This record gives sequence, C-alpha cells and structure tokens, in this order.
Amino acid sequence: ENCYTMMGLSAHIDVKIRFSETDAMGVVWHGNYLKFFEDAREYFGVKYGLEYLRMYELGYFTPIAESSIKHKSPIYYGQTIRIKANFIKMAAAKIKFEYEVINTTTNEIAAKGHTVQVFLDKNDRVMSLNKPDFFIEWENMQNWDSID
Repeated sequence: ENCYTMMGLSAHIDVKIRFSETDAMGVVWHGNYLKFFEDAREYFGVKYGLEYLRMYELGYFTPIAESSIKHKSPIYYGQTIRIKANFIKMAAAKIKFEYEVINTTTNEIAAKGHTVQVFLDKNDRVMSLNKPDFFIEWENMQNWDSID
C-alpha cells in the first residue's frame, strides 16, 4: 500500500541509522520518527524553495499542529532508511505532509505518518486563517505531478 499515488510534490532523503537513535532493544526509538519526518520536510523545503528560514523572513513561523505515526516494522542500528515526504495541497491555511519510512536494508515499510503545520505571524504569534500571499504564489508556481 503506497500513500503517494495522488498528485502532489514529494521528496525523499536516505539516512543511515546511528547507535544513538536506538533503544535498549537495539530498535530505532519511536520518538526519532518525528525527527525523520523533520529531516524529510527540511529537504523538501530546500528542493522546492519552501525553507523555514525563508518563511520566517517573510513573517511566519510554521509550528506543528498535528502529527501521527503508525509503526509497521522495526529498524535496527546500521540499517538505512528512505524517508519520503509528500506535500498534500489543501484549501485551508495549513501545510500537510504524509510520510513513508522505508527500511531499504529489508525493503519493508517501517512507518507511515503525517504532520500538519499552521502559519503564525512571527510578531504577534496569531494563527493566520488565510494562506499567506507568499504561500499562494509558491503553490501556483509548482508542477503538481512531480512525485519521485
């Protein structure tokens, strides 16, 4: 089952699991999956021109408002994973990503999840109910068939 069949933008990054990312059982600690999602989001931003610093310079923070992870199979120290981030275009003033973490050593899906971010004005920290102009312009510039 692949959650990346819809039109959208995606990016992926490969990561080798470090010893510090594992728990007493030698398995990747569950809390690290949100860090993996962040790694893929950060790479997505670089690939598509939606970097956090740029959004900050344009007057916005984009904090996580929602996140979920479904763990499917374990990942162990020394294995390599591919973290896929798929941007989901929404009508609301939100940034939504769906993720798939694939253990490329075993070729198994290790986890799936999603995050939702909102736009906060960096000065008064009030949530924007409308998409910022820069974000609308960014969406309009994208090729929405660009899934990798």
